[in-house]
Amino acid sequence: MGDLFNSILAPIEWLVAWIMYGFHEALTSIGLPAASGWTWALSIVGLVLVMRAAMIPLFVKQIKASRKMQLIQPELQKIQKKYKGKSDPESRQAMTQETMELYKKEGTNPFSSCLPILVQSPFFFGLFRVLNGLDELAAGTGSAASIGPITKDVAAQAEKASIFGAQLSDTFINANNLSTQIVTVVLIILMSATTFLTQRQLMTKNMPQSALDSPFAKQQKMLLYIFPVIFAVSGINFPIGVLIYWFTTNVWSMTQQFYVIRRMPAPGSAAERAYHERLARKGKPVPGAPVVSAEAEAEDQTVIGQRVQPKSKKRSKGKK
Repeated sequence: MGDLFNSILAPIEWLVAWIMYGFHEALTSIGLPAASGWTWALSIVGLVLVMRAAMIPLFVKQIKASRKMQLIQPELQKIQKKYKGKSDPESRQAMTQETMELYKKEGTNPFSSCLPILVQSPFFFGLFRVLNGLDELAAGTGSAASIGPITKDVAAQAEKASIFGAQLSDTFINANNLSTQIVTVVLIILMSATTFLTQRQLMTKNMPQSALDSPFAKQQKMLLYIFPVIFAVSGINFPIGVLIYWFTTNVWSMTQQFYVIRRMPAPGSAAERAYHERLARKGKPVPGAPVVSAEAEAEDQTVIGQRVQPKSKKRSKGKK
């Protein structure tokens, strides 16, 4: 099993090493010190930018799938209510079948929203392996002579690179100085905070009220508080370089999601109401609002501005 895992991650690890090395070379060519920890940290940021830019189509698909999942919550609740209290195999199978038919009809499923996480996970583990193997590669004790373009000399340089006195390959658990512990704790806090804010932004602004009252939303709300705790606990085992990667990708996700929510909000959500208000203030047409033609508007203005003439009364002729 371990050999299979290694064979799957080997090309990802090689690609991660090449992207990092390419950014490192580009940064040193414009004057940044080759051995600086900031140069290597920016190379990790570059890795995130390349990876997340390539994943934009998947992100769009994730947004559409999440939106459809929110909108079909009332239908899902009807199916669940229909089979509530029925635990026999036939009823459970019928409920599952109706649910799957609804997913198929709407062109979505709960797993579509997990695609970006699944795709970027190999890159995360690939970076973890690259950073974790720098010390062995630099000492010449590893099984490989190089990781892509990262040779023994390059590994020695990257392994010693530090920011604020903390080496990028250090972890909180194996920290041998206070600087490493402080940098690690700060990055873990930032990583957990951006994870929380990204999920909270999605739930409070881009979900219709009907979806907020559903069991799906309650699960999401629970995960809103559980995930940051999990990341904080597991973060003490990750190298500082991996924490930089994680924090950067969280900032990308939060910014990208903010843009999508602002420009393409879910129907019935608070974000949609705010979007319509912005359009109205700018004098732009609001989706779903009745459209008034220019001729009709001009006619209304004419009628409003026209003076109403009093009607003349016929004088009665007196008898002579």
